[in-house]
Amino acid sequence: MRIMSDYLVRARAMNDQIRAFACSSRDIVEYARAANNMSPTVTAALGRLMTGGIMMGAMLKGDKDVITLQIKGDGPVHGLTVTADAHGHVKGYADVPQAEVTPRPDHKLNVGGVVGQGFLTVIRDMGMKDPYSSRVALQTGEIGDDLTYYFASSEQVPSSVGLGVLMNHDNTVAQAGGFIIQLMPFAEEDTISILETNLGKIRSVTDLLRNGLSPEDILREITQGMDLTIEDKSDISFECDCSRERVEKALILIGHKEIRSMIDEDKGAELNCKFCNKSYKFTSDELEKIDEEILKNESKGKKQD
Repeated sequence: MRIMSDYLVRARAMNDQIRAFACSSRDIVEYARAANNMSPTVTAALGRLMTGGIMMGAMLKGDKDVITLQIKGDGPVHGLTVTADAHGHVKGYADVPQAEVTPRPDHKLNVGGVVGQGFLTVIRDMGMKDPYSSRVALQTGEIGDDLTYYFASSEQVPSSVGLGVLMNHDNTVAQAGGFIIQLMPFAEEDTISILETNLGKIRSVTDLLRNGLSPEDILREITQGMDLTIEDKSDISFECDCSRERVEKALILIGHKEIRSMIDEDKGAELNCKFCNKSYKFTSDELEKIDEEILKNESKGKKQD
């Protein structure tokens, strides 16, 4: 399943002293909202994390590299999980999709409140034996601030991350997008000063989106007077790789006892993918075959012991 109207741009400025990414992600976020019937605030939270994940995926170097962003907090949503690759594919889910909290005093969606205090974990799977994992404490729970802190503390890359999701009155997604601006190690003081001045003029990504700015427009706004060069533009999409075969493998891992309970008590099973909410149904006869596979594997294991 793919949503193809969103896109990402990569750019550089000031003779490569600045690396920049920006994307529009409205359709991706709306797909995730509709698939799991998410509340407006959870939509904003997951939408921001997916948007950040898309741009961080664009930083991956290997074709098969994958990055996963996990947030665990004490707020009512409990957790958010996003996975992205180097080809513009992203998927994500919230532990409690319908969680909600009261809006902030300025009437904006209270993303920090629904997330709460906790940790952000970034896992990079680059095809090695053990994926690289780094965990940082959440700074505000607003996602953009937390990713900015992650880049500074874990990757030692000074960055500015802006993420926004704008909702319609009917709770569908009106706009979504964001940017990541990074300073290279050889960035000069004048470059840093101009960038800080430009960033200080921007109130929020939501305001930029409300005014109809494209990803290119957002980067031009941030890098005024900095000789911006757009390097490329690419499609991005919500893509879930769930399948019946994957679900069967998951059922095998559940074990004999649980499968027997599904057969004897439930007369079958229906499992839903957390990411896209696609349903997979298994009859009692199909579960019997899976149980036979489990018992066969257990028998092989005992013989090897």
